Amino acid sequence: MLKSQKLRNAEYHEMTDIFDSLYKDSKNGKVFLNLIDIIGSKDNIILAYRNIKKNDGSRTPGIDHQTIEDLGDLSIDKIIKIIHSKLNDYKPKAVKRIEIPKSNGKTRPLGIPCIIDRLFQQCIKQVLEPICEAKFYKHSYGFRPNRSVEHAIGRMYFLIQKNKLHYCVDVDIKGFFDNIDHEELIRQIWNLKIRDKKLLSIIKVMLKAQIVLPNKDRIIPEKGTPQGGILSPLLANIVLNDLDWWITSQWEELPTKKNYRRIRTDKNKVYVDDSNRVAELKRTTKLKELHIVRYADDFKILCRNYKNAKSIYEATKEWLKVRLKLDISEEKSGITNLTKSRTQFLGFEIKLKEKSNKYVVQSNLSKKTLERIKNELVDVVGNIRVSKNQKNIFEKINQYNATVLGIHNFYCIATDISLDMQRLGLIMERVIYNRLRSFKIERNGDLNPKGIIYKNYRKSSQLRFLNNKPLIPIAYIKTKPPVNKNQEETPYTKYGRTLIHKNLGIDLKILRTLMKSEMYDNSVEYYDNRISLYCAQLGKCGITGEKLDVDTIHCHHKVPKSKGGSDKYDNLILVHVDIHRLIHATEKETINKYIHLIKDDKQLRKLNNLRRLSGLEDIEITL
Repeated sequence: MLKSQKLRNAEYHEMTDIFDSLYKDSKNGKVFLNLIDIIGSKDNIILAYRNIKKNDGSRTPGIDHQTIEDLGDLSIDKIIKIIHSKLNDYKPKAVKRIEIPKSNGKTRPLGIPCIIDRLFQQCIKQVLEPICEAKFYKHSYGFRPNRSVEHAIGRMYFLIQKNKLHYCVDVDIKGFFDNIDHEELIRQIWNLKIRDKKLLSIIKVMLKAQIVLPNKDRIIPEKGTPQGGILSPLLANIVLNDLDWWITSQWEELPTKKNYRRIRTDKNKVYVDDSNRVAELKRTTKLKELHIVRYADDFKILCRNYKNAKSIYEATKEWLKVRLKLDISEEKSGITNLTKSRTQFLGFEIKLKEKSNKYVVQSNLSKKTLERIKNELVDVVGNIRVSKNQKNIFEKINQYNATVLGIHNFYCIATDISLDMQRLGLIMERVIYNRLRSFKIERNGDLNPKGIIYKNYRKSSQLRFLNNKPLIPIAYIKTKPPVNKNQEETPYTKYGRTLIHKNLGIDLKILRTLMKSEMYDNSVEYYDNRISLYCAQLGKCGITGEKLDVDTIHCHHKVPKSKGGSDKYDNLILVHVDIHRLIHATEKETINKYIHLIKDDKQLRKLNNLRRLSGLEDIEITL
């Protein structure tokens, strides 16, 4: 699969070696006493800007009404100075709290720091994450790089079906993010060997940032981390990491007198064979097998019988109260016999059903998930109905198709997903018929033979066309077994990265030269978009397709800044220096000197489009 954007960014900014070193040192038990220099380095700061720039949340204003757009107008030197000033004397701005409605009628508080504080948190997160990743338990999956809901569900399936652990302990922590104990959190960070006192003091101040409530009142939190803060998910994983290791120490990581673990390779996949160690524990001890699967604060503990499940339930409740000062919700917690009842996990309902004298996994979407999906699709269909013109209709149809594709890709790991989608499909058929009856809906239409709709849905009799644009049928879906996490896959080792991505085929030396070049008074947005364009254009001229080198790369503003053009990505294009001269040429002598670089009509059209945007006449030649 293609590499993740954040990993690619780290490679471009030459931070992977530093992150690898932090990860390796953490694995080896190093004590980290001076991380501020890395956090405040130019490459780390620019990488942080690049990583948060594409997030939708970066366009959500904080209490100061600023967004990533405002940061983009600043120069690189200005942003670096701001971050350095915060490292020297951190005084966070107040956090804006908004209330997000929940399906049960209640609300979830979301804290939104100001954009400059979010950038500062991202700088810290990038340095802390490789240190923490080396210490985190391998079967926690939430808010961690290259881990997903699919991995957590796959692990759950494996334990209840293959390992025959049929009793599930459900523990729901009351308001987890709002009740994290600050002193306990700092102690846990210290225990991870992160002992840079200046950094720890910054995190303490960050946790105490004022919160502006919806009614404009201000409070200083005594506990909790704001949901919406960039650093909050990492801090939450640090808090519950002790729980992971406490559970695993009772069985999974319990040492035996002899090391029975073996490293094996199967189809180029390296894994640990633990079967002999488990057999030895069963033979020589009275301990009972149990495993934890965690996604953020949502976790399940799997056991073999009710007695063991009851014991670990009570012990976990007490451990959370004493060690982490967290309470559980008694009405949402309990023990489930999966052969008789369902447990809900990450939007799925999971149980076991008997088949051929054995139990196999059966999973569906939860009622809340189905209701949320239905409402989302109904809203998108409503947007199609109120579209004002043909272009807007096509955009809304594309939005509907993207929504359906996302649902199919995410939830196809449920074993009975086709039944859920069939029921939802009947509802959506009526919604589409009733709300879009003024449009022309047909059974046949044109499909792009290279498109994903043609590839995945062309055989479906439920496929419909609205104004000759296809509508993906929600009911047409196939189950896909969830993929288990390959524990060797990590962005913090060279081998782990080879499992994540393939090379893009661009010249990294040229890219790094571009990144190190001085931008003087140009904005950080211009600097960042120039790098993005080099990658997107595969290092080639946007007009001729010729490979560019350091001496021939020019970045052209399509609409000149003198005419109101901006440094935004869509207003920039990388071209060869001579093509750039041709774009701006007004003298016939200059045009004649460089026009031979244009080889065909397509290149000429591109050139003339750029000249028109610059307010210049087309070049008329016969090719």
